[in-house]
Parts: sequence; C-alpha cells; structure tokens
Amino acid sequence: MVINIAARIIRHKKAVVIAFALVTIISTVAQFFVSVNYNMVDYLPEDAQSTQALEVMEREFTASVPNTRVMVPDVTLQEALEFKEKLSAIDGVSDVLWLDDIMDLKTPLEMANKETVETYYKDGNALFSVGVRTGDEVAITDSIYTLIGEDGAIAGEAINTATSQKMAGTESLYAGILLVPLIIFILVISTKSWIEPLFFLTAIGVSILINLGSNIFLGEVSFVTQSVAPILQLAVSLDYAVFLLHSFSDFRKKTNNPEEAMQLAMKKSFPAITASAATTFFGFIALTFMKFEIGSDLGLNLVKGIVLSFISVMVFLPALTLLFYKWMDKTQHKSFVPSFDGIGKFMLKLRIPTLLIVLAILVPSYLSQSHTSFTYGLGELPETSRAGKDFVTIKEAFGETTPIVLLVPRGDVAKETELVNELETLDYVTGVIAYVNMVGTVIPPEYLDKSITNEFYSNKYSRIVLNTNQGTEGDIPFSIVEKVQGTAIKYYGDAILSLGESVTLYDIKTTVTKDNTVVNVLTIGTIALVLLVTFKSILFPLILLLTIQSAVWLNLSIPYFTNSSLVFVGYLIVSTVQLAATVDYGILLSEEYQHHRRKMPALQAIMKTLDEKTFSISISAAILSSVGFILWVTSSNPIVSSIGLLLGRGALLAFVMVVLLLPALLVVCDKWIGKTTYQANHYEEK
Repeated sequence: MVINIAARIIRHKKAVVIAFALVTIISTVAQFFVSVNYNMVDYLPEDAQSTQALEVMEREFTASVPNTRVMVPDVTLQEALEFKEKLSAIDGVSDVLWLDDIMDLKTPLEMANKETVETYYKDGNALFSVGVRTGDEVAITDSIYTLIGEDGAIAGEAINTATSQKMAGTESLYAGILLVPLIIFILVISTKSWIEPLFFLTAIGVSILINLGSNIFLGEVSFVTQSVAPILQLAVSLDYAVFLLHSFSDFRKKTNNPEEAMQLAMKKSFPAITASAATTFFGFIALTFMKFEIGSDLGLNLVKGIVLSFISVMVFLPALTLLFYKWMDKTQHKSFVPSFDGIGKFMLKLRIPTLLIVLAILVPSYLSQSHTSFTYGLGELPETSRAGKDFVTIKEAFGETTPIVLLVPRGDVAKETELVNELETLDYVTGVIAYVNMVGTVIPPEYLDKSITNEFYSNKYSRIVLNTNQGTEGDIPFSIVEKVQGTAIKYYGDAILSLGESVTLYDIKTTVTKDNTVVNVLTIGTIALVLLVTFKSILFPLILLLTIQSAVWLNLSIPYFTNSSLVFVGYLIVSTVQLAATVDYGILLSEEYQHHRRKMPALQAIMKTLDEKTFSISISAAILSSVGFILWVTSSNPIVSSIGLLLGRGALLAFVMVVLLLPALLVVCDKWIGKTTYQANHYEEK
C-alpha cells in the first residue's frame, strides 16, 4: 500500500509541490487574520465560579473590577484629584478608585485612619485603582503612560497583558533569528550536503505555516499557543524529515534510479516515522482534555501540527527532493561526524553506577516534583521591562494591593450590613466599599441619583469591593479568597459570587490541579498503548516509559531543590511535551537494539546499537534543547520562558537517560524482555 501511494506521489511530484506551495501561501496570509487572546480568564471552564461571576457582573453592572494600579509621584491632594479626573476621561478606563471614595477629604488626614490613607496616598505619592477594558490594554495603558509621564508607574493585569502583546511579535522573530541558523548548523554537521538541511526545514516550515493559517477556523488562539506551538512543532517533527532523507541517501547507494530509491525510502521509513508521530500525537491529545483551556488550545494546535508535519514529510518532501535532488549532489561535503565506535563499550561500563544513581534519586525526584512551589498566573515580568520596574516601584512605595469584588443578593440591608462589618475585621483586608457603609442604611437608594446607586446595586445584586494588602497569589492571598467566600456564604449560602485577579488565580489553581492528574494518566496510558503495539511487548513499553519519566521527574524536581517557584501551566505542559517528544529517542534506540538482538548476544547488541545511534539521538536532543533554551532566553513572558527552560533542560536529561539508563535496563532485563515479547526471536548463544 505504501509503495502504491509513494508511486503516485512520485509520478505527480510537480503537481504535489505546486499544490503545497499554493496552500502555504494562502495559509501564510490567513494567519494574519487569527486573533491572539492574552486573557487567561477566558480559558477557565464555564462552570468556574469566577467565570460565572464575571458574566453576572458584566450583565448587571456597568462598573468593572479594578484590575490595574496607577501611581503618580510627588503630588498634592488637589493634584491627585485632577489626575483622577484625567484618568477617568481616558477611553477604556472606568471606576477610578482613590482616597476620596473612601473618606471625606475635608477631614484632616491626621485624624483619619492611617492604614486607610496610606493605602491610597503616602509620602506625596498617589495610588489609583482603575478598571481597564479587556481587549484594548495596549492602547489604554499607552494613554495612561502619556498622562503620568516617565516617573509614574502602572502595575496589574492590564499592563502585564499589554507588555505580553507588545513583546510577542518581536520575541518570536528574535527566537527565529537565533534558532534557524543554529538548527541549520546542527543539521549540516549531521548530513553530507550543504543544502540538505534546507529541505528538512522547508518541509517542516510548510507544515508550520499551514498549521498557523488553519487556526483561522478556530477564530483565535492563546498567547501561549502563538508563542510556543510553531517552535515546538519544528523541534518534535524535524526528525521525520531526517529519517526519510537519510533513508533516501542510503538507497541511492544501492540503485541509480532516484525515484526507485525514494519509493524504497518511503516504505522503509514509514513505520519509524508513524511510530514516532503516533507517540507524540497521543501525548499532545492528552493536553486537549485539560479543562483549563490554554492547555487544550495548545494541545489542539500541536496535534494539528504533528499530522500536518507527517503529511508534509511523507507527501511534499519526497516530491520536492526528487525535483531538486541534483542540488544535493552538487553540494556534497565531507562528513563532520566523528567515529562513535567504542562509545557503546564505554556506556556499558557505567551501567551499574547508572542504575544505582537513578534508583537513589528516582523516589526523591518523584516526591519533590509534586511539592514544588507554583505560580498559577502569568508570573513576574522581568525587571528589564518597564512593567517589571513599575511593579517593583509600586510595591516598594505601597506594598501590594489586590481587590476582591463580592456580588450578593440584593434586598436584606441588615444582613448586608452585618456581612460588611465582619468583612472589615478579616486579616489583610484594608477597606470595604459598599452602599451600607459608604452612603449608609438611613438613605434609601431610590432617593439618590442612579450614577451613585449603580455603583453598588443592580436589580438583583449588591456589589461589595474589598481591598487587601497582599499579592494576587500564594498561600495568604488564596486563604483570603477562601475566608471572604466563606464569610459571604455564611450569610447568603451559595448565592454569592466573587471575582478579581486573586479569585481567578484561585480558580485556575483548582482547575489545573485536577487537570494534572487527568493529563498525566492519559499521556502515559496512550503512549504505553502505542509502544505496546509498536514493540509487541509488555516489558519494552514499561522500560521506555520508566526511562523517559525518570528524566521528566528529575527535570521538574530541580525547582524544588533550588527553592524557585514554577509557573504551573508550564509545568503541566512540559510534563506532557517532554514525555511525548523525547520517547522517540528511546524508540529509535530500542528498535535498533531489537534488530541486533536477533543476531547477537545482549551485550554485543547494545554496544553496536549505541555505536550506531548515539549520534542520531544527540542531534535530535540538541535541536529540541536548543529550541527550549532559546525560548527561555528570548521570551519576557514568564509562562513561555518557563516552558522553554523546562523543555531545554528536559531534552538533555532525556538524552542522558536514554544513552545511560535505557541500555543498562535493556541488558539487565534482557531475559524477561525475550519472554514478554511476541516473536522476539532473540539470538541464543550455544
């Protein structure tokens, strides 16, 4: 069947290349019409509490949740009030909250509550809480910067989102400028033609562009997908092109007919490429089951990418190669690859120490990787960016402030008063803004102008705003969310709703913690199934999964031992991606070992396998780790940077495990592998 399809592709090679070129051009144009979503809240499941609260808030109230802090230095009270008016006049800015909303400024500040005053005005610095319209963060924050000047500062969701948007395009370009020459360099070393690496990159590049363009049918993608998916697709599927063209080069030594050589190459490489693509495909499928949809958005794009890369390599690349193979012949160079003969013998000498070391660190790594300190939002922007500097400036001047909005059923004034009084006594709560304590219970809302009452009441809900003196996430902020929600539930039951950045991150934590279990079980289960079918063995898949999973656990445990926090979305994605992408190294080595084991004893088979395949595996690992480390270095987005660092480090650890631990396990378990493998046909010494 493969031969028949290959023959058709080869026969119509010009039509195939033209068709792919046209689809690529259309997709390249289409990708500019795909919008990128930078708002993590949009990716929470619909049944999440904060998602429901936001929908009710938008329907019932015109006011928004304060999501940004703006500091203006060296101003008097009167100047601060003027700045408040100017901030309110900026299109897209709403609900500018300041000291005059909490107290009467005719009262001398010395007579007011010091903690309340210093939440908004301290040492001549004024701090405003403002709501910034979602979707226009770049334009609105630029307008605020124009107003407050170089000495002013902005912190919060809006400026983080705006900074990510500004950086995304330039950083992707910067990563590409660094990455492409590096990959070409690695591929030139691994081939014997100066131009052959361009064939690899063209085949995968075409599939990446088609994948990006096909996102137009999805409407939008997340900022994580936009930043990471194209580079990950390149890294995990470049091997397919290498497999095919290396096989083509081998068959050209056996036949003078290039078309016959390509047909044979397609037939021989099809099982290896299919197995490699299948493990990665099913690994990424697991991400699509995440309820926190940033993961499922990335998973869907990577699944599309793997399928398109597979099609491009098996259809487009053979046609392209046969049209231009003479260029490969004309640009031959001597091999830069040193001899790896003897490396197998050296690696096998380390098998006992390797097994002892891995056994010693395996359980601590597994336990510690689940006790790493996590952040669930974007994380902290680097201080090299203005947003990062501004955050530090505001934190040093005022500490941290995070608002929480409560929506409770309207109608029972006495109950609302009791709730507000109790909320004011909670630890870390610096102020509560509600109708019953700002206007009072004596004046009925009907007697006041709607511009005042609409801030506090809708037809169904009362709106209560709390200010806390803590950050947006961590043990204390999350305990505040729980206490605020618990207090409100005591009075109103499940009818209460809460929202705000800390509430959203609390919901993200709850969602992704559940996702972690589901994704890991699905990833390991589906990859194990593919390996079971590929090797027709029970023990082979277990050995391979143990090898790669050991590298994953070791990689994810490092932040625990270095006492550094890890962005959870990055942790969750990489725990899947590293397993799905690097299990290919184990498949390549194990298939070759199985082939040699039918002709020779276990020790000789593994030594020969290591001599032949260590270089190929090292090239693949070098590309994947380069991709990861370049993402880490170039991205100012903490989530993308975290994914890059984990991926780069994970690829290197997987390589080390495959060339050290896997051979040791194959030799030690050789007898059981033979007994648990269908038609193993192992060579038996006489």
